[in-house]
Amino acid sequence: MPYHIAVLAGDGIGPEVTAEAIKVLKALQFDCNFEDALIGGAAYDETGHPLPSATLDLCRKAEAVLLGAVGGPKWDHLDPKLRPEVGALLPLRAELQLFANVRPARTLSALLLASPLKGEQALIDLVVVRELTGGIYFGQPRERRENGTVAVDTCVYSRKEIERITARAFEIARSRRRSLVSVDKANVLETSRLWREVVTEFSHQNNDVSVSHMLVDNCAMQLIRDPQQFDVILTENMFGDILSDEASMITGSLGLLPSASLSDDRAGKTFGLYEPVHGSAPDIAGQGRANPIAAILSAAMMLKYTFGDDQGSDRIENAVEAALNSGLRTADIFEKGTKLVSTSEMGDAIATQVGAA
Repeated sequence: MPYHIAVLAGDGIGPEVTAEAIKVLKALQFDCNFEDALIGGAAYDETGHPLPSATLDLCRKAEAVLLGAVGGPKWDHLDPKLRPEVGALLPLRAELQLFANVRPARTLSALLLASPLKGEQALIDLVVVRELTGGIYFGQPRERRENGTVAVDTCVYSRKEIERITARAFEIARSRRRSLVSVDKANVLETSRLWREVVTEFSHQNNDVSVSHMLVDNCAMQLIRDPQQFDVILTENMFGDILSDEASMITGSLGLLPSASLSDDRAGKTFGLYEPVHGSAPDIAGQGRANPIAAILSAAMMLKYTFGDDQGSDRIENAVEAALNSGLRTADIFEKGTKLVSTSEMGDAIATQVGAA
C-alpha cells in the first residue's frame, strides 16, 4: 500500500524546490501518494489564516510531511500571530509534536571552493540536533508592556523536554562517530543550567558516547576556527536556529542544507516534517534560480528517518554528488568553469542520476 505524504509547498521558492524533490522521489520509484495543502502566506491569502485546519488535519493523517518555505515581506504588515513564520510554523511544530530538529551540514567535495573557509578546514560533517518546541520561541507571555516601550519573551524548559531531545541526540550520535557536544549558556541562564544537568546525567548513563559541554558563544567561534571537531551538536531552540545557519554557510550555501523535524513514533515509524533550511527567497521566486538540492536532500532524510529506506536515501545523496561532480551549478553556487543551470534542470539531472543508479 502506498505511503501517504502531505506536501506543503508554501511561499516564494517553496513550490519550485518542492516540485524537484517530488520529481526525484518519483524517479526513485518510491511507492507513495502526494497530497497538497496550503500553508503560510499562500494559505492566508486563500483562507485568512496561515495554517488552515484542513492542512493540520492532512498532516495528522499523513505518514510524513514535505514542506517548502513560508513567509515574505508581502505579509509583514499582518498581526504577528498571522504572519506565516509565527502563525504557521510554530503551531505546526507544536501540534505535530515535532520536538527534534535534525540539521546535517556536510561539505560536498565538488563545492569545496564555495565555502568561506579555506582548504581542508571547510571539510565538515556534523549534525545539529535542535530542540524545536520549547524555549523562548514558545515562551509565555509574549506581549508588550508599558505602552509598547517594553517587550517580554520568556524562556522555559522542563526536564522532560530536555530529556527527550537528549535521548534523540544520543541515538543520532551512536549512528555516527559517537561524539556529542551539548551547547548552552549555563554561566548565565537557569534554563541552561538545567539543560547541562540533564545532559550530564545522560552522559553518565550512556558512556558509549563521548560528551562535552560548550557555551554557545564559544561554539559560534569554534565553528569557524575548527569546525571539524564537531560530530553532533545538541542544543536548545534559539541557539540551534542560529548555530545551524552558521554551520550551513560553511558548506557554501543555504540552498544545500536539508532538515528533519521529528516526533515520536507512529505505528512503528518516526513521524517527521522535512524541509530545506533556507527561507522563501521571494526576490528570486519564479525565476528558476533557486537551488533545489536542500529540498531534494530533505526528501532523502525522509526516506531514512521515517521509512527506514537507507538505500534509497543513499541513492539520492549519491545522485546529488554526481550532478555536482559533473559541473552543474545553480546561481547560488555558480563559479567559473561550471555550467549554470535552472532549478528544474538541476532537478532533472539529479532525477536522471537516481534513475540510472
